[in-house]
Amino acid sequence: MHNLWKRMTLREDPGVYSDKDAHLKRVLSVKDFLALGVGTIVSTTIFTLPGVVAADHAGPAVAISCLLAAIVAGLVAFAYAEMAAAMPFAGSAYSWINVVFGEVFGWIAGWALLAEYFIAVAFVASGLSANFRGLLTSFDLTMPKALSNPMGTDGGVVDLVAVGVIVIVAVILARGVHEAAKVENVLVVLKVIAILAFIGIGLTRLDVQNYVPFIPKATPLADGSVFGGWRGIYAGVSMIFLAYIGFDSIAANSAEAKDPERTMPRGIIGSLIIAVTLFMAVSLVLVGMFKYTNYHDVADPVGWALRTAGFTGAATVIEAVAVVGMFTALIGMMMAGSRLLYSFGRDGMLPRFLGRLTPSGLPNHALVVLSVIGVVIGAFFPFKFLAQLISAGTLIAFMFVALGIYKLRPREGKDIANPAFKMPWYPVMPALAFIGALIVFMGLDIQAKLYSGIWFVLGLVVYLAYGMRHSTLSGKSHE
Repeated sequence: MHNLWKRMTLREDPGVYSDKDAHLKRVLSVKDFLALGVGTIVSTTIFTLPGVVAADHAGPAVAISCLLAAIVAGLVAFAYAEMAAAMPFAGSAYSWINVVFGEVFGWIAGWALLAEYFIAVAFVASGLSANFRGLLTSFDLTMPKALSNPMGTDGGVVDLVAVGVIVIVAVILARGVHEAAKVENVLVVLKVIAILAFIGIGLTRLDVQNYVPFIPKATPLADGSVFGGWRGIYAGVSMIFLAYIGFDSIAANSAEAKDPERTMPRGIIGSLIIAVTLFMAVSLVLVGMFKYTNYHDVADPVGWALRTAGFTGAATVIEAVAVVGMFTALIGMMMAGSRLLYSFGRDGMLPRFLGRLTPSGLPNHALVVLSVIGVVIGAFFPFKFLAQLISAGTLIAFMFVALGIYKLRPREGKDIANPAFKMPWYPVMPALAFIGALIVFMGLDIQAKLYSGIWFVLGLVVYLAYGMRHSTLSGKSHE
């Protein structure tokens, strides 16, 4: 048993990762990472979540939920920034934890993130499909149910739009990250303009009375939850946190960053600051335009608020830009997910072909596998019940990264580079980041915790049956 534990906690040499990832081209700048981060964080959720959280949980205090979720995400982002600056390897938390804690812990963190990316790719593609079909109805056009919904859902056979967008993004990414970054940059600017336009229009229709009381009195609900008060705000934090996890997608691409010591911290922290500012502004404008109770069961609160206030044309244009802008989240998720799969293949933890690069230095084998799995989940399976697995998986990785700073610091300047950026207020801030992520995790519903537990057990089985035996750390060659 002692020997098994010793084998499972073998740590990867950071120099080995530097050599393995040297073939990935360093072409991404701060501007590219800001676009990637904002594009992934400010996705469908900014047009839907603030209204949902206001109506179901927090009332006007949805803005406090946004802020508290951002504070927790910000604490973790500082840990991510130091890790990415010290170890700019593909695979983000998986590779870092492998170096600082050992292989089995790296696998757990990476496996948790893998659930996030598999489901998130399908989730965003299906969300884009639903919004696109909603936009078509504005022009009196509808798609057949058989081609609009996943198999077994409301007469559906395959969600054709979801399949199409995943294939389109895969083709863009297969041409190279530089090309993808150009597309991302343009789309992110369009999306931010649409959000600012909504904020600008909404400010002309504010009613101060809609903010009173700002924190509604706590009211027990039939399902056992509580609306209003601090418990309502806490429930909102756990929901909105789902939106902020996108900065992991920046870190996963750090092996392709120009001057990573400067680029990674600015990209990670900068994109989070932009995102939380936009989220809070949209939340405050939404609940200021109409009383929060109006947003009950409204799937598109931003569009609904504009149309109800008489801005029908603006609503249609902003919703159209929102659909196009959702490509940015898909590009970010598929880029990061393929780099994570590549990292598993690079280390032999999953089949080696996933870790092979094309002659132009792109992990396209991993990209194809991710795309196929995303298509299968998004096109054929109703998966709403899996959505919270995205948050659960990421929060587990966040907790590992926060604690990892304690193992990283003593090695900086020795076998790991001494980065120009370091997490401030060490050793207090890493502990706060860990506690914050744990509190948000505890706020997820019981289903999410149960599914993450099942995924964790499945991951351990795969690791013991395949990963540990075929890993490069096993000292054997299994080409």
